[in-house]
Amino acid sequence: MICIKNDDLEKAGLLYERYKIRLFKYFVYRTFNDQEASKDNVQQVFLRVIKYRKSFKDDGDFKVWLYSIAANVKKKEFISQQQRNNALSAYTVDNSYVTENDNYKLIHEILQRMPVQYREVLTMSKFWGMKYEEIALAQQCSVGVIKTRVYRAVQILRNAYFKLI
Repeated sequence: MICIKNDDLEKAGLLYERYKIRLFKYFVYRTFNDQEASKDNVQQVFLRVIKYRKSFKDDGDFKVWLYSIAANVKKKEFISQQQRNNALSAYTVDNSYVTENDNYKLIHEILQRMPVQYREVLTMSKFWGMKYEEIALAQQCSVGVIKTRVYRAVQILRNAYFKLI
């Protein structure tokens, strides 16, 4: 970590490889086995490790520092999820605009079963036409995380759609 703090960012890959499984398990346990959210949270932790590398104290315990970042990521994710759920519950679809189309119903069912973080970014990007930068601001995370979530959401949608037709 000292090397990373001194701007040798190539060493961040070593830390990532060493701690990604432990952090993944940490998040999986706390998200009731939501593996996709756990992957995103691990990514967020390491983004913050790099972003806040100068705040690491040379005589400090790296694991303690890393897990405090992980706890903060989890807390922020929980608060954000509560806010998103409140905002999404206020959004309703006007059924007069919905055609009685089997594909629409099928896609709507898949979206409802999709994990919240993927459903939201897919809806914002593909249906509402928002740019990734706008979604990142709304979700309070990086554009890279949004791109990853949209990609995963499309994969989930595609796989589920072809299984059901």
